[in-house]
Amino acid sequence: MADKRRDEKGKGPRIDLDGPELYISRELSWLEFNDRVLQEALNESLPLMERLKFLAIVSSNLDEFFMIRVASLKQQVSAKVRSRGIAGLTATQQLARVAQRVNKIVRQQSEGIRRVFAALAAEGVHFLGPHDLTPSQRNFLDSHFQLEIQPVLTPLAMDRLEPQPVLPGLQMMLALRLAPTAGAAAEEAGDSSSEPIDRVAVVPVPMGLPRHIALPAGEGLHLVRLEDVIAAHAKAMFPGHDVRACTAFRITRDADVEIQEDAAGDLLDAIDKAVRARKRRDPVRLEMPARADRWLRRWLMNWAHLTGQDVYQVDGMLDATGLMEVAMRPGLERLREADWPAQRPRDLPDPEEDLWDALADRDVLLIHPYESFSTVVHMVEKAADDPSVLAIKMTLYRTSGDSPIIAALERAALAGKQVNVLVELKARFDEARNIVWARRLEEAGALVIYGIAGYKTHSKALLVVRREAHRIRRYVHLATGNYNDRTAKLYSDIGLMTSDNDFASDTASFFNLLTGYSEQVGWSKLAIAPTGLRRRFEELIEREIDASTPDEPGLIIAKVNSLNDKGIAKALYRASRAGVRIRLNIRGICCLRPGVPGVSENIEVTSIIDRYLEHARIFYFRNAGHEEVYLSSADWMGRNLDRRLEILFPVQDPKQRRRLVAALKTYFDDNVKARKLMPDGTYVPVQRAGKRVRAQETLYRQAVEAARDNPAAMMRFKPMTRPEE
Repeated sequence: MADKRRDEKGKGPRIDLDGPELYISRELSWLEFNDRVLQEALNESLPLMERLKFLAIVSSNLDEFFMIRVASLKQQVSAKVRSRGIAGLTATQQLARVAQRVNKIVRQQSEGIRRVFAALAAEGVHFLGPHDLTPSQRNFLDSHFQLEIQPVLTPLAMDRLEPQPVLPGLQMMLALRLAPTAGAAAEEAGDSSSEPIDRVAVVPVPMGLPRHIALPAGEGLHLVRLEDVIAAHAKAMFPGHDVRACTAFRITRDADVEIQEDAAGDLLDAIDKAVRARKRRDPVRLEMPARADRWLRRWLMNWAHLTGQDVYQVDGMLDATGLMEVAMRPGLERLREADWPAQRPRDLPDPEEDLWDALADRDVLLIHPYESFSTVVHMVEKAADDPSVLAIKMTLYRTSGDSPIIAALERAALAGKQVNVLVELKARFDEARNIVWARRLEEAGALVIYGIAGYKTHSKALLVVRREAHRIRRYVHLATGNYNDRTAKLYSDIGLMTSDNDFASDTASFFNLLTGYSEQVGWSKLAIAPTGLRRRFEELIEREIDASTPDEPGLIIAKVNSLNDKGIAKALYRASRAGVRIRLNIRGICCLRPGVPGVSENIEVTSIIDRYLEHARIFYFRNAGHEEVYLSSADWMGRNLDRRLEILFPVQDPKQRRRLVAALKTYFDDNVKARKLMPDGTYVPVQRAGKRVRAQETLYRQAVEAARDNPAAMMRFKPMTRPEE
């Protein structure tokens, strides 16, 4: 890997920083992330319902992984693509390693489910199988099946329907091997002496019904799964046939649909067709119980055109995403973590202060979900209802189904305000929902842009234009996370509100870039992908290299969701070799390999999986003592830097910079939830002596203390009036 020559900066022997041994496969790194989610589910110190949530998330994560990443690898194999990934593996090699790793995760998940179920039984929550029911419970289910379930079922005779129906992905199904009863077989055979052939029927398990059915019980909660109830009554659905075998199964289809924008006359129509196309794409995974009937297993494999490597036999609960339904069930609060109610933002201590006055006075930093996202919603609603507001411009990537932000934008447009919204239709798995929002806004009179051809608009930006005394003032909100009031309660993100004129001018230019001609402008505060963000990051890293000395080494701290970009990884390797200390907190994928002698011994990578999904992107550069802190919508991934519209913006207020630096330090002080990436690509719990530190708990406690200690928030003087007689 190295020779005896010196590199151009004299920092050691020349090393090939493109060598595949320096990188971790993106797919395998992602599976290590999902394993960290699984480790939370196996953590016996967590309340039981929290463990159920993580067990459900493991399965939902795997669903998306197969629909996109495994599907992409299979497409490469089918197209005979010979290129290798960042770690030097072919698509075929990656698929083999994925299958091996996923099987291990699924085995551990099944064992984890059994352990949690056993612990829940001690708490009065029982998951029952068909053989665990009392006679009265069986009678209840007989009646419930006839009245509530059977009317919704649609049995499909797979060997008799031409063409065969397209079975949807990610839906639980029952496959049944049927044989005609003696009388039916004789009638069917007629004069023929041949033996009747076994038939196959499929019964889709209705997704609109609860996955778990509560049974009458003297005490506690007794639950039985819907598919078990249907299987127990299968005979009633097929008169004249014996049920020789019955098994649950589930297929996952390729959802990696390419949208050819340039060829599409109507992008809305193209997106709509792409969403529908997912339902018919090729299967990429078949899930079945470990002890499923072999005949049915072979039949399903042949029907789906899958190999044994694509079949995942689960020794336990199939499709554990259904556990989320139980985890969120009312009445089980004692088995959950206590709520952490969002606090009032530290920079808006006075609830009576007008938001426009506050932003004219100072920047406002918002750290969610510790500080309430309702402040952002309030900004949009206030802008919609304020007669002095002339225009609202906003990017929307994902938002909730009944979003108050969408309602406010509709209201503003109906009131005659200029409302410009970029709705990113290509936000994966939210396309159909985004189409609905886009049409609603158009009908209200808003100007809606459906993304930019060739790029996703992933930036999070809001601009409010307001007429004030003798001037026009603009207010800006930029953020690391989506304008989604629901996920803002579950995701850790950061936003910045400001009326700074340079921020406002840059943000206005950004929206003009989206709605007008895509021409370059000179940016004062913002760096924009895909034109300048990669270059800006590389400049910042290179500046840190140049400023680093043995006495005062450089320091880079970054918190991102993923790092898979080779250019950024190579720049960080060069910085490490120059003596710059690099601390990375990366929730998910990390293709960079830390701790490699001569390359990355100055790089530390940790990951935190906790009650909130870590989603913020924060970047710190020591800069020879002139510290700079940036926030961004972008991760260090090729798609973010080259194929998306993203924004990087500085935090200017010194107090707010210090607050973010302190938050970064807290993440690296975590010795409860943090795990460290090792050179071999595995993760181990952080072992750090001293006081117990759980980063998310610390950040929440700080938010509570800041709200409690704020005199303006705590003290209210009410004028006394004359009492009514």
